[in-house]
Amino acid sequence: MADVTFRDFAGATMKGDDAAAAQVLEQLLGLAPPDALAATAHFRAQMAGGGPAFMGKAMGLRTAVTTGSDAEIGALLVDCFGLAEPAPAVAALRRRYPAA
Repeated sequence: MADVTFRDFAGATMKGDDAAAAQVLEQLLGLAPPDALAATAHFRAQMAGGGPAFMGKAMGLRTAVTTGSDAEIGALLVDCFGLAEPAPAVAALRRRYPAA
């Protein structure tokens, strides 16, 4: 898969293609395949039950990655993807999107 973004994740999720969405998370967050699939399922469940408030939070991840702290990014990863230990995913995002 070419260079992927959260937009690719969102597109796959909207199409109901959890396998493709999980592959994007594997690359973006450095997750193992089973963890990426679980994170995709968590995101889908939060999206279905959280309504506009959840989508605002999910869209805030982009801002957090570009201007937020590691703690802020980690908290959003826990909320949006259900990651038990977000530090490795935060590090993967920082490698991909270095702080300005």
